[in-house]
Amino acid sequence: MEGINISVSRVGARRDIALLKVRGYLDTQTCGTMHNEMTKILQDGFFHLIVDMGTVNYVSSAGWGVFVSEIKNIREKGGDLKIVQMLPEVYDVFEMLEFNRILECYDTIEESINDFDLSIGLDITKSISRSYRESAGDQAVAHAVVKPPVVERPKIPPRIKGRSGYVKPKADPQMLPLSEKVRALIIEDPTRDAWRIMKDLRTPEYGNTRVGLIKIYKLLKKLSLDTKEKRYRFYRSR
Repeated sequence: MEGINISVSRVGARRDIALLKVRGYLDTQTCGTMHNEMTKILQDGFFHLIVDMGTVNYVSSAGWGVFVSEIKNIREKGGDLKIVQMLPEVYDVFEMLEFNRILECYDTIEESINDFDLSIGLDITKSISRSYRESAGDQAVAHAVVKPPVVERPKIPPRIKGRSGYVKPKADPQMLPLSEKVRALIIEDPTRDAWRIMKDLRTPEYGNTRVGLIKIYKLLKKLSLDTKEKRYRFYRSR
């Protein structure tokens, strides 16, 4: 259908994650294509999905509804759906419609893959290849694929708390420079992504600091904390 193109590949340490790379726009005219593609993937037995929105220029409420309508079924089967690389204008609509309360979003594909691999108990710090390979020409791949191996997945562990040996700066967190507030939040919980950091900065504890998501992205990159793996390394180094 004109207006949307979807290519599918298998990623993750066990190649049990479906990566959907979407181009174009997602609205009432194209959401049916997206729904059909997701249905095929779920029928093939893949319940860990990553949707790359890096080249999607527009998503309407109907487009977001495709993901929301499937998320309950996916999670009941032990899976999840993660959105990555949204353009700022797409993220604005995503947040305005409060879909960020339902769907998880990430800055990079690597970060979302790592999160899935962590959820099945893999140590992402070891030399396990987690790179993803796209099909030639980014053409949509056939769905006649071998089903992933049946893996009993443990429950996702609770969010990691800060180390007992870590002592917060004596200064009031409200008075810290923005970069130090971000570092303190990561040391408290290295699983925080840019969106959660932005939200937590707006709490009274951190002086109701209102910073846009794009500025958080840029600051994390400047601090070399722009991926979950880097934030884990920083956390362990403290």
